Parts: sequence; structure tokens; C-alpha cells
Amino acid sequence: MSLFSGLSRPMKAAGLALVGVAVIAAVIGGITLTSGGGDSDTATPPGTTPTSSDGATQPSSPAPSSPSASTPPASSSAPPSSAPASSAPPASQPGQTGQPGQPGGDQQASHKWVTVRVYNNSTIQGLAEQAAKDFRASGWNVSEVKGYPGRLPETVAYYRPGTDEEAAAKALALEFGFRAEPRFKEIENIGPGVIVILTKDYKTNDKDGS
Repeated sequence: MSLFSGLSRPMKAAGLALVGVAVIAAVIGGITLTSGGGDSDTATPPGTTPTSSDGATQPSSPAPSSPSASTPPASSSAPPSSAPASSAPPASQPGQTGQPGQPGGDQQASHKWVTVRVYNNSTIQGLAEQAAKDFRASGWNVSEVKGYPGRLPETVAYYRPGTDEEAAAKALALEFGFRAEPRFKEIENIGPGVIVILTKDYKTNDKDGS
């Protein structure tokens, strides 16, 4: 007697479908068991020590050590270099006396480079030579000594206005106590230099002008 005997045709069809599903499920289950049966490794739950197949406990891997904080080297600051003290510029040297264009502290000495011509206009023999000796002893540059004709009232140092002779003549006259004036017509064309024309009053005057 059949398993589906006594059932209606629709019920038989449903039973056959269920049997087919059961057979397919059995086949799939058998394949799954066959492929997964040989895998002996099982997942180890977290927090447990894994064991080998012979039961030995596997050593746990050491926890990674946190990197040691490296201490930065102390920054060595170089000592600030002290700036060299600025040296004061040397004081300007005073101008040399007796040179043109470089007046020194002594107003008379700064003009003594100008040549001086000494002329005797007196009857005193050797007066011009004596005066030239006095001038040279004081540092003046006497270039000529001779007599001068005519008659002049007093000793005077003559100069050409607007030249270095003017300042030199005034300095010489101040030093030896006589006057300084511009050249007059008769001596205008004589060579350069202060012209001192001496009269008899020269010996009565001294260097202080008294």
C-alpha cells in the first residue's frame, strides 16, 4: 500500500514536494559536514590563552611597550657676543705753523712762511742786517737785505692787498712794533713778499711795541 494512497491528488503533489525538499536538504547537510569536518582549528575566544593540538599552552606575545619619552637635549644657548666698543676717532691734529693755508694757534707763526725783504732807509750802517737777524731769529723767512734810496718818515711793513702778504705784514709789524700798510707806487712791481723799509726809529722800538 502506497504512502500517499487514500490522499487526494493535490495532497499527493504537496507530499512529493516536501519529500524532494527534504532530500535536497539532506544532501546539502552532508556536503557541509564533509567539507568542514577536516578543519581542526577552532576560533579562540578573546581573553583566553590559545593551546596547541597537544595541549601545551602557547606563550602569549608580550604587549608592545610604549615608546619611552625621549628627553630633548637641553638647548645650549651661546653667550651673546659683546660688540666691540667703538673707538673714538682720533682728534684732528693741529695745523702746522709756518705753512700756507694752515693757520696754527699762534697767529704770527702761521704766516712766517711768507718771504720778507728788508730795506735800509736810514744812515745807520748795518741796520737792515740787524733787523734781518732779528726777524730770522723769530722764525721769519728773510729772502733779501739791501738799502733803499729816498726818505721815509718811519719803519713800515708793506704788502700787496688781497694776498698772503697782508696778514704776514700785519703779524710782523705787531711783533716788532711798527706799522703795516699797502705797497705804494714805487715798490708795487718789486717781487713777492713783505717789504720792510727801515728808518732810524727801528732801534728805538722793541718786539713788545713799547
